[in-house]
Amino acid sequence: MNRLGLVAVVVRDYDEAITFYTGALGFDLREDTPMADGKRWVVVAPPGTGPNEAAVLLARAVDDEQRSRVGDQTGGRVGLFLYTDDFAREHARMLAAGVVFEEPPRREKYGIVAVFRDLYGNRWDLIERMGSIR
Repeated sequence: MNRLGLVAVVVRDYDEAITFYTGALGFDLREDTPMADGKRWVVVAPPGTGPNEAAVLLARAVDDEQRSRVGDQTGGRVGLFLYTDDFAREHARMLAAGVVFEEPPRREKYGIVAVFRDLYGNRWDLIERMGSIR
């Protein structure tokens, strides 16, 4: 084992999730392959992410237990971290696209950060790491 491949995010609907992740977050749709029983293998990733870098698998909930986890996969904690080399640019773009931030940007020892929610309520950090701050 030498790398993390995919992180699954449980979603309500493939198409609405694709629209949010590619539109509001600006991710690229890497793969959308039909599978048995109406399932799809849907992978999205930030632009410029290489084929050997981690991406997000959008996994549609198929039963009541999975549906109960949509939007709260980490018990209310921030569970996903999106790095940028230009916080101000990405923050402004995401706000304009309707992404809901829970707080204004703040400076921490590790960089600039703000918590936002995806369309289901999962909490993410948008982070510009200290070494890349201009």
